[in-house]
Amino acid sequence: PSTTGAKGATAQPVADSQIRILLTRTLSALVMIPPVLAAIWYGSPYFEILVAVAIVIMAWEWLGMTSGAANRLGWLAFGGVYIVAPSLALIWLRTGEDPGMGRDTVVWLFVLVWAADIGAYAAGRTIGGPKLAPAISPNKTWAGLFGCIAASAAAGVATADYFGHTDLYGVAMISGFVGMLSQAGDLFESSVKRRFDRKDSSHLIPGHGGLLDRVDGLLAAAFAVALIGYANEGNMALWP
Repeated sequence: PSTTGAKGATAQPVADSQIRILLTRTLSALVMIPPVLAAIWYGSPYFEILVAVAIVIMAWEWLGMTSGAANRLGWLAFGGVYIVAPSLALIWLRTGEDPGMGRDTVVWLFVLVWAADIGAYAAGRTIGGPKLAPAISPNKTWAGLFGCIAASAAAGVATADYFGHTDLYGVAMISGFVGMLSQAGDLFESSVKRRFDRKDSSHLIPGHGGLLDRVDGLLAAAFAVALIGYANEGNMALWP
């Protein structure tokens, strides 16, 4: 009986801690999401200001994260490209020749990346199973990856349908693919943090770590979508 009581006493603080972390993360997200969506919706100059502020914060985090690098100059140069190129891609997507389509595309992109994170977390926690890349991120599983793809496809379709676009099968395919790329971006940043023995890029956002920890998937996804748009001769109508 005493052993059972000890286990119960240990389990309760762990459960309470997990609830507090989840509550903190949720509150932080509720504070951050509305201004981000407002900047996307209203466009220039609000969106450019948002991206510029994000670039400054991410650069500061990258400087701190790579402070112990042997080849510091190389890492700084790489960090500049890693941060600035996707940020400019986001601005290009939002402020293209058709502002309405740009708004739709960037809202769709943000929503599916958020959904990808939620789907990966939910499937990974509930299903578990084989690890996806244990040497880089020991908590990620193959189940989480499939959950990410399914959630991003569903969120992409729902967003496109809200904006009145019709080729929902095509949207589902590209949304799932972009969601998968966002997880690749997450894994890449995890590998950088592991290299420099960092848990988070900073402690800026309560419950979330740093801004880079929140937008690593978005950076990869935004750059990929911009490449798709460029290959389509600048036409960001990802759906008819």
